[in-house]
Amino acid sequence: MSKEYTPKYKDIGGQAVMEGVMMQSPANESMAIAVRKPDGRILVTCEHKAPAAKKHKWMGWPIIRGCVNMVVMLKMGMQTLDKSTQMLGILEEEPTKFEKWLAEKLGANIDKVVMAVAMVLAVVLSLFLFVFLPSGAATLIGKFTDSRILINLMAGVTRIAILVAYIWAVALMPDIKRTFMYHGAEHKTVYCNEAGEELTPENARKFSRLHPRCGTAFLFLVMIISILIGSVADELIYLLFGIEKLSFLLRFGRSLLILPVVTGVSYEVLKGLAHAGDHIIVRALRWPGLMLQHLTTREPDDAMLEVAIASMKAAKAGAERYADELDENVFLYVEGEEEKTEEKDGANA
Repeated sequence: MSKEYTPKYKDIGGQAVMEGVMMQSPANESMAIAVRKPDGRILVTCEHKAPAAKKHKWMGWPIIRGCVNMVVMLKMGMQTLDKSTQMLGILEEEPTKFEKWLAEKLGANIDKVVMAVAMVLAVVLSLFLFVFLPSGAATLIGKFTDSRILINLMAGVTRIAILVAYIWAVALMPDIKRTFMYHGAEHKTVYCNEAGEELTPENARKFSRLHPRCGTAFLFLVMIISILIGSVADELIYLLFGIEKLSFLLRFGRSLLILPVVTGVSYEVLKGLAHAGDHIIVRALRWPGLMLQHLTTREPDDAMLEVAIASMKAAKAGAERYADELDENVFLYVEGEEEKTEEKDGANA
């Protein structure tokens, strides 16, 4: 039986990447990426990542930090996925003519332009799926009822249905399925670290692949909290402007305006639930987000756990010391020399 959530210390977390895992340690302000090459070798790299709140204190304020974290994680997610493909030596797709033209006009690096275009497309797709379509569903149900709570409930149910359908569909792809297995390896390794146990595949295997601080749980919270905040916003609009029912365009605009508030509140709730102990009410509130992780995680094999552990150890050691503490079967990734790696002894010479 999998061990239950017993948080102890160190909010180290991460994400699955291409054939690997990224781990981030707030204590060390470090981010590590470990991937397994097709020949079986594990490559690791680690760099310093100072939190945005260290430079701008207001970015660490409650509610605001949730919005900042969402933007940072979106950008970091793209960067780590790109980094993992570099570490694996996978050839990236040829930039499109538009991307080349944009890079030339802006005088920017083509890689940065490709990354920016990818982020914009991701945001546009997310807004279409989780704001535009739910707004349409809410407007449609508004033709049959005057209940603002029921209208917002329909929007929330539509978001959840789209999220579940999207995750289920992409999980059918073999590459995504493997990524979800690495996602499970990340969670088991995080649990193992939080429990203070030695980081080994044998120890990590005992833990659950469902973790309350997962981004999947955050997405589910956003869906639920958007129903509550949306209902409150509609009541305020009615009281201030006398508008009983929002048109599609007004509802779409209102959804965009309250998105930062929804994101910020969801982040605070997620952090609170993750550290709120094991009370029955807390478990009940965590339960939906954990259940959704049955779709976004899979049971990993020991080879995947080894990769997640390598990333965890590097993140805990920090960017300055990780190269001195690599296991004997782990190699350093050398920037710009994807086909050349150095063993621990050679790196320390």
